[in-house]
Amino acid sequence: MNNVSKPANNYACIGLYNPKSPENVGSVMRAAGCYGVSSVFYTGRRYDFAKPFYTDTQRAYEKLPLVGVEDLEDIIPFGCVPVAVELVKGAKPLPEYKHPPRAFYIFGPEDGTLSKKITRFCSDTIYIPTTGCMNLAATVNVVLYDRLAKGDDFSYHHKELILKP
Repeated sequence: MNNVSKPANNYACIGLYNPKSPENVGSVMRAAGCYGVSSVFYTGRRYDFAKPFYTDTQRAYEKLPLVGVEDLEDIIPFGCVPVAVELVKGAKPLPEYKHPPRAFYIFGPEDGTLSKKITRFCSDTIYIPTTGCMNLAATVNVVLYDRLAKGDDFSYHHKELILKP
């Protein structure tokens, strides 16, 4: 499956705003690898000293760039729509959201929220309608699965998995 190239219209990146722990980032990396994300960026200093990826059992970090940056707005990939994932007034519920073909999903930390500076530069803000808060990795998995489920061929490896008669 590693030799399959992604369709040109499918491009997703993740931005993590001040992630809390290496376990969170490792689980995000695993999800990113599973769903064909192109790169993961993070801000903040809490993660800088934590390099083990115990929860990334697929070792996605060996193939997928994880880049520390000062400001997520400065590195929005070309042509990508920045999408904040945040439980705030005015956000669109994920079940009703149409994902852009080229998206830069930005997630806040488990113990905080995205800054207003980030939500202002994002074209869309979405939320997952739950009765409580989800952890970072679970939120990333749900958003990426929703993208795949609703997408226009956003899965780059499903054709290999279909059984031939």
